Amino acid sequence: MPAKKTALQTHALAVVKELKKLYPEHVIPLHHGNAWQLLCAVILSAQCTDARVNTITPHLFKKYPTVHHLAAADIKEVENIIHSAGFYHSKALSLIESSKRICEVFGGEVPQNMDDLLSLRGVARKTANVMLGDYFKKPAGIVVDTHVKRLAFRLGFTKQTDPVKVEKDLTKIIPYEYWGWIAIALILHGRQVCNARKPECSRCSMSGLCPKNGVKTSA
Repeated sequence: MPAKKTALQTHALAVVKELKKLYPEHVIPLHHGNAWQLLCAVILSAQCTDARVNTITPHLFKKYPTVHHLAAADIKEVENIIHSAGFYHSKALSLIESSKRICEVFGGEVPQNMDDLLSLRGVARKTANVMLGDYFKKPAGIVVDTHVKRLAFRLGFTKQTDPVKVEKDLTKIIPYEYWGWIAIALILHGRQVCNARKPECSRCSMSGLCPKNGVKTSA
C-alpha cells in the first residue's frame, strides 16, 4: 500500500500538474549537439543569459569541434571567443581543464554520474544536475538556479535559501519522474510570469495554489 501523501506533497503535485499544462515539453534552452557541447554551454551560462551563450557557442564549436580540440586549445584564444560571457578568464580555464580531464580520465566522453561530473573544473551540483537530468535523462537531483529558488519559496515548497537545501526539500515533495523537467518549467515561469521584481499574479494560472510568499507587488 503506497504511503499517504503529505499536505505539502499534495500541494506540490497540484502545482506540477498545472505547470505541465503550461510547459509540457522539456526543451533545453542552450543550443547543443552533444553532451560535451551542452556541458560547455552550461559552464558559460554562469552569470550569463542563455541567449548570450547561444551567440557564443557556434563560434566556439566551429573553432574547437571536439573535446580533444578544446583540450589542446590556447587559453587566450578561448578567452577572446567567450569574452562577452563574463568571467572569461575562469570560464576559459574551466572549459579547457574539464575537456582535458574528459579526454585523459573518461575516454573523451562526458561522465554520467554525479561524483565524476563534480570532478570536472567549473562543474558544481547545478551543472551536474543539468547534465544528468536534462541530457542523460537519469536525474540525481533537481537543478536549482535563482528562478527555481525564488519560485520554490513563493510556492511554499521550502523556507531555505541555500540552493543545496532547497534542492533537498524539492526532492522530498516532487515525484522522481518530474525531477528532470521541473526546473525547466519553473525557470520558464519565473522568466515569463513570476519574475523577481514584479510577479504578474493576476495572469498566473497558479495564483489559487500559490501562497505568494515574499510577494509584495502584483500586476
